[in-house]
Amino acid sequence: MSRLDSTQNFKVLSESENRVGDILQQVYQAMTEKGYNPVNQIVGYIMSGDPTYITSHNNARSLIMKVERDELVEELLKVYIEAKL
Repeated sequence: MSRLDSTQNFKVLSESENRVGDILQQVYQAMTEKGYNPVNQIVGYIMSGDPTYITSHNNARSLIMKVERDELVEELLKVYIEAKL
């Protein structure tokens, strides 16, 4: 049984960070090319898990489904914090 008074470490391998960033960039570009608001659509996908929020243009839907949603959130949060601090 795990203890509720201790904090667990969560670490994603750094090689996947580059892959996640590249995939997000490609998905963002595909969404923009198709005239969608990429931020709204990616948020919809992350919140729901429904891949239909992501266009299939340029294979964006298949690409984003290769990454776990928690990895997407981690990458977005990391980049945001690094830009703001």
